[in-house]
Amino acid sequence: MYLTFDDGPHPEYTPQMLDVLARYGARATFFVVGRLVEAYPGTTQRIVDEGHTLGNHTWNHEALGELTREEFDETVGRTQALLGDRGAACLRPPYASMNAFTRDWAAAHGLTVFTWDTSPKDWLQVSAQDVAQHLVDYARDGVIMLLHDGGGDRSQTVLGLDIALRELSSRGYRFEPLCT
Repeated sequence: MYLTFDDGPHPEYTPQMLDVLARYGARATFFVVGRLVEAYPGTTQRIVDEGHTLGNHTWNHEALGELTREEFDETVGRTQALLGDRGAACLRPPYASMNAFTRDWAAAHGLTVFTWDTSPKDWLQVSAQDVAQHLVDYARDGVIMLLHDGGGDRSQTVLGLDIALRELSSRGYRFEPLCT
């Protein structure tokens, strides 16, 4: 299973997510927003130091499908430059917003576009139990799960992740980064 986290790093919730992942020996991919990487370099480095990967989620969480080539190159390129060799060769468009050129433009930056298979829609402030139940119900080999470590109150996501990983780990699931 691939656990992915969008919209961070966040100074409060990302460290809590990392603590939960460490408890279960799980590794994940964090699709980070460039301006937040710049604001929270220590949290960003902790993600890498603990064996997770960093994917590009633009500089300001822009809807890529609505951007010109120049705007795309600026937001994606600026973020990738900041990530440097810490960044994996992957891009997740915010809101899954793409147009006919997004994949080609990403490839010009050396990046592959990844979206997700399922999500507990934790941006809607669902309960921890709802987050956990969704992760358990939709667990299968190779599934890409979308969660969030930034963009709002993620306390229920942290709790739900802990509940789900306890159950899924006992079932023998492994959690590896999507992007390496």
